[in-house]
Order: sequence, then structure tokens, then C-alpha cells
Amino acid sequence: MRKLAAVLSAALVLGACTGQPSSDATGEQIYRQICANCHGPNLEGRVGPALGPGSNAATQPDSYLETTILRGRGSMPSFRSTLDDEQVQRVISFIREVQGG
Repeated sequence: MRKLAAVLSAALVLGACTGQPSSDATGEQIYRQICANCHGPNLEGRVGPALGPGSNAATQPDSYLETTILRGRGSMPSFRSTLDDEQVQRVISFIREVQGG
């Protein structure tokens, strides 16, 4: 029963991580709409791992983040059909800004 509850909870959270941001949305706006439900409003991590300063994501190259966003990783879905290349770069720039880089 616990396993089912965990799966349903994860599905609900991942379902909240969807939607099509406007084409001119800033990296922060995209992050808040698409990423924050799973990675936390301050990149602190929730269902998804932390992305902020000191996190594993902070040590990875931009290409790792880009691939993860476009293809998905683990339980994270692909956002290839949700975000265009420019939007992906904007959200990565926002993450890097928050990380202090």
C-alpha cells in the first residue's frame, strides 16, 4: 500500500511539472512553471534533486543539464516537446545564476 501511495504521489507531482511556458518566458519564469514543483522554488530539491549551490547539478557541465531537460533522467520526464532550445538555455542560465556561476 505504501508503494502505491508513493507512486501516486510522484505521479501527481510530476503531473504538476507540465505546461507550455510562453515563448518569451524568462529562465526564472520557466523554472517556476516547469521545474519548481519537483526541484523546489529555491532549487533546494523535493521529489527531484537539489539544483542550487553545492548540489551535484552545480558541478555538472551545461550539456549535462541540457541533456537531462531534453531527454529526462530517472523519474524526470523529457521536456523536449515542452521547451524549445532557447527556453532550455534560458532555464539553464537561471539555474547557473542561482548557483552563483
